[in-house]
This record gives sequence, structure tokens and C-alpha cells, in this order.
Amino acid sequence: MSPPTTSTSSSSIAGPSGQNPHPMLENNEEKNSVVIKVGMVGDSQIGKTSLMVKYVEGSFDEDYIQTLGEDPLSFASRFAILMSWTTGVNFMEKTISVRRTTITFSIWDLGGQREFVNMLPLVCNDAVAILFMFDLSRKSTLNSVKEWYRQARGFNKTAIPFLIGTKFDTFATFPRDEQEEITKQAKRFARAMHASLVFCSTSASINVQKIFKIVLAKAFDLKCVIPEIEGVGEPILIYVDV
Repeated sequence: MSPPTTSTSSSSIAGPSGQNPHPMLENNEEKNSVVIKVGMVGDSQIGKTSLMVKYVEGSFDEDYIQTLGEDPLSFASRFAILMSWTTGVNFMEKTISVRRTTITFSIWDLGGQREFVNMLPLVCNDAVAILFMFDLSRKSTLNSVKEWYRQARGFNKTAIPFLIGTKFDTFATFPRDEQEEITKQAKRFARAMHASLVFCSTSASINVQKIFKIVLAKAFDLKCVIPEIEGVGEPILIYVDV
């Protein structure tokens, strides 16, 4: 059973620089449509579901997520959250249009609790990109990325890797020396993973859309015109030549 898709228009993608689509892209030539599977992994309570719902629906409320209360969450959001409680996996879709092509992001989010690790193959297999996520305000979640990366690569060695730091709005209030330490470590991990590095915030709407625009650009080898950001204390965005 698949939740309803959400349609939007896009994008900061300038145009193709080559004809080399990712081999795991699912292409329907008759409808000129493509499905891009994106996996999300990382420790629990770091904001994976928050990021997914924010991107798909444009809004997110922690209280509604925790209680499954009344609107504004859509049926798709409720379905994803109920699935996570029973299987440990969230699933949502978002459809956008780029030129004459319809692109559906199929986003799979694995719960970070240990009992859900057996569902990792479901999230990683056939993924075009995997977002390895951590909470910028909890250094331990960044250290955990090493093990998440090792396990995920065991199931998918070709997915495009991204290192995503969440809760940048909280991180931005930290003392400068703490910000510098975490930023340096994240950059070091990203280099070792050959991964793009993005710091984001769902509550402040920082870099959420840009993550998926860069995923799209890398999946299709398109030129992306989003400026990179590398300074300490800024919402890091590094994706060129990684």
C-alpha cells in the first residue's frame, strides 16, 4: 500500500552536463517519469522523520508526530508514522516536475532503535542515494555514523552518500569552539565517505529543499547552481568535488 504522492514544481537545477543517469534509477519511458529511492539512516531522535515530512508536506509539528493528533498532518504522514511504529520504517513520496520529466522521490526512513536494524536492507536496497544523518547538538550521533555507513554499504555499495547534520538552529546557539569542533569532524567524516555534507533545520526551514535538489543533480549528473557554504557557524553545504 503506497501513501498518496504530493506534487510540486521545481528547481535549482540548471541543466544536464552529461548523459549518465544513475543505474538504479527506475525509468518509465512511456510516461517520461522516474522514481528515485532515497534511504535515510541514523540514530533515533535525530530528526529523520521530521526532515522527510518537512520536505514532502512543507510543515512539521513535533507534538502531532508524537501524539498522532488532529490535522495538520495528512493521511500520508499518519500512514508513514504508523508504519514506523509497526515495522520501524517510514515511507513517503513526493513528485516534482523538471522540464518534461516527472520525478518521484521515494523516501525510506529507518527507525534508529536497535530492534529495527534488521529492516536496514529494505531501506538501502536499490536506493539511489542514502542520507547518513546525525544531530548537530549531540556529538555521539555523529560518531555513530561510522557504523551506520559500514552496515548500509554492506547492502548497497553504489548509492550516492550524503552526510546530513540536523537541528542546525539549535547548533547555531552553541559556543564557537563547540561549533568548530563538530564542523571539523563532520567535514572529516564526509571526506572519508566521499559524501556531500549538509547542515539543515526542519523547524527553521534551512537547506531542506536543497538536500533533495542536490540528490537530483547528482543522480542525473546535472549542473547544480546552489552556492556552497563552508564557514564555521554557517549552514554547511558542500557537494562539489566530493
